[in-house]
Amino acid sequence: MPIKKIFTHSAALLALTATSFSTLAQEVNIYSFRQAFLIEPIMEKFTQETDIKVNILFAKQGLIERIKREGELSPADLVLTTDISRLVKLTSQDLTQAVHSEVLNKNIPSQYRDPDNQWFALTTRVRNIYSSSERVGAVKDITYQDLASPEFKGKICTRSGKHPYNVSLIASIIAHEGEAKAKVWLEGVKANLARKPQGNDRAQVKAVKDGLCDYALGNNYYLGKMLANPKQVSWAEAVSINFPNQKTTGSHVNVSGVVLAKYAPNKENAIKLMEFLSSDVAQKMYAEVNYEYPVKVSVQPSKLVASWGTFKADTLPLAEIAKQHEAAVKLLDEVKFDL
Repeated sequence: MPIKKIFTHSAALLALTATSFSTLAQEVNIYSFRQAFLIEPIMEKFTQETDIKVNILFAKQGLIERIKREGELSPADLVLTTDISRLVKLTSQDLTQAVHSEVLNKNIPSQYRDPDNQWFALTTRVRNIYSSSERVGAVKDITYQDLASPEFKGKICTRSGKHPYNVSLIASIIAHEGEAKAKVWLEGVKANLARKPQGNDRAQVKAVKDGLCDYALGNNYYLGKMLANPKQVSWAEAVSINFPNQKTTGSHVNVSGVVLAKYAPNKENAIKLMEFLSSDVAQKMYAEVNYEYPVKVSVQPSKLVASWGTFKADTLPLAEIAKQHEAAVKLLDEVKFDL
């Protein structure tokens, strides 16, 4: 059975109705923030193994609002998304239901799933510090805290502090050190910026290549994406990837994940798919296609990702870090980080 791709752009999202999905016994409906190139091959494999048809609605934004609007009539069984903040938002707005699965609990480490079984991580990604290969070289002992040191003045590039990737990093520092120390750190990082926060993670690596800065914050998988893009290979080759805080708390790790929708019409099939997504087969596919780390510890990352070296991840549960997101945004406003 082929995958039914309901939609791929958010612009006409409102034009779709719940009747776009059917709710036959052997189907499962997904609302996905994740891109089609990554999700579709995995779903095709699931259908081959189970004969359960997968319907997917892709959109960059608006899916949470859509589910709220649809209410009990929503056809959504699962929501796939990136970043712990979206997973928590879905849960906090009462749009999910708990899943009690021995398979999920076995495959996914406890720090990467909700204590109440409302959300489950599927992959992990590291918030790395990139350094100029030419001017700095690899810096294995670097820490996030170093970025606030005077010696880094004028040498750091980053995207907006309010991007979810940075909010989660700041939240992790609050969780470890408290708001007062996190604020001092954030002020120090701002003072050391080479330019006003702008662009995405790849733009920061390009800025390092262009000599605008020597260090940049960025997620690990962007290095793989740049190496695979002929126009961006030179950017990737201009930096070394460093895993921060290896002698202290470990590197900050964020996730992509999944939730079971509150009114899932195909609940049994949806849970089967959730369990499949945590399996060796799906985890390996995630790792190979998007340069992410499998959440299942027995599955190895791709050869390229493995070549960057092993690292110690922060073991603080993401649920604890997520509790500090609001405080992180408040600190960003207080120090006027993006201005």
